Amino acid sequence: MSRLLDRYGAWALVTGASDGIGEATARRLAAEGFSLLLVARRQARLRELAAELAAAHRVQVETLALDLGTPEGVAALLQASAAQDIGVLVTAAGFGTSGSFLTSQAEDELAMVDVNCRAVLAMTHHFAQRFAGRGRGGIVLFSSLVAFQGVPNSANYAATKAYVQSLAEGIGPELRARGVDVLAVAPGPVRSGFAARAGMRMGATDSPGTVAKGLLEALGRRSLVRPGLLSKLLEFALTFLPRRGRVWMMGKVMSGMARADHAG
Repeated sequence: MSRLLDRYGAWALVTGASDGIGEATARRLAAEGFSLLLVARRQARLRELAAELAAAHRVQVETLALDLGTPEGVAALLQASAAQDIGVLVTAAGFGTSGSFLTSQAEDELAMVDVNCRAVLAMTHHFAQRFAGRGRGGIVLFSSLVAFQGVPNSANYAATKAYVQSLAEGIGPELRARGVDVLAVAPGPVRSGFAARAGMRMGATDSPGTVAKGLLEALGRRSLVRPGLLSKLLEFALTFLPRRGRVWMMGKVMSGMARADHAG
């Protein structure tokens, strides 16, 4: 039996499971022997992935297609997951925007807060209570390299990730005494569909598989992980700058990554 399966039990719930880090994490959890509840908006892609993982690893895989940007979607997830004894929650669903704050669309920025913060809080609160009641569990929250300072040209996205990072740091010590592990994952640029939706040009990136491998190795052992060589190099480059210098540097990086039609 794998370390994680023995520590947390048979079921894991992964949001954002249709591609990117969510999909890569679902694949690794299935290989560890976990049965899965996969959540994303694209039902066809979820069913395809579920069939593949069930056949390859002989685990039970269920799917749930919904929009976590709505209260109804979050409520449906919590209700549908009640039947499984979930032991691991991976909140990989999220999106970003890039470009000038002044020319951004308020509805897009508010929708990002709903997915990246509101839904994450609702799920985390619900499963923290469930896990504490059963005396064990693992919660994986997605911070980011941009979570540790303000970031011009990606201001609201960075702010949503700062919220998640702070939440993870705050609840970790509270839940540890109840047998629940909380891990904040802070990757740098990753090859996935994220960049296209955010209107960004990616240069050097880490792979979703690298991030998934790093987070599962860290879960239950650490409270923060920066998976992938690129995230570690970027963090080292920023380490010795004062906060104002980090803001300036990250603004330059994001300005170069924002596509012209999103730059404002």
